[in-house]
Amino acid sequence: MFVSLLVLLAACDSIGSQSSVPRMPVNVTIDTRQGEFVHFTPEALNTYVIIDKDGYHYNGHDIPLPFTGAFGCGGVLVYVNILGGYSAYDLACPYCYPKGHIESCKVDAPFATCPRCGEIYDISGGIGVPTKGIGNECLRSLPLTYVNSVIRIQQ
Repeated sequence: MFVSLLVLLAACDSIGSQSSVPRMPVNVTIDTRQGEFVHFTPEALNTYVIIDKDGYHYNGHDIPLPFTGAFGCGGVLVYVNILGGYSAYDLACPYCYPKGHIESCKVDAPFATCPRCGEIYDISGGIGVPTKGIGNECLRSLPLTYVNSVIRIQQ
């Protein structure tokens, strides 16, 4: 499995840092010591939070928290990956976005699926690599910091 992960990393690295999904403002903070997020720890594999214009969605359940930050092109996915850490992605499909189709990928951990083209992105290893071969770009990764139980994604 480790060798497969290295191959996937190399595949996405060969694309370079360019992405078909533009770099849009993101400003998200999740305090894992408070409220509904107390169980969103680095040990809780396959758990996730999606942040979009409608607010926060923890493991598919809407959370009654106001959202006032920025959330990229297709919403932000924060995911606990198999490496025991957090990953963050813009959920806009890099295959469909350049064609003018801005639909957020739907998450069913450990995968995110584009509802338009059907590409499935494996988010388990912290990369967001396409698995069906429809697209050749990984989901856009977002810069994430985790300090004192607070997750912050800003770009």
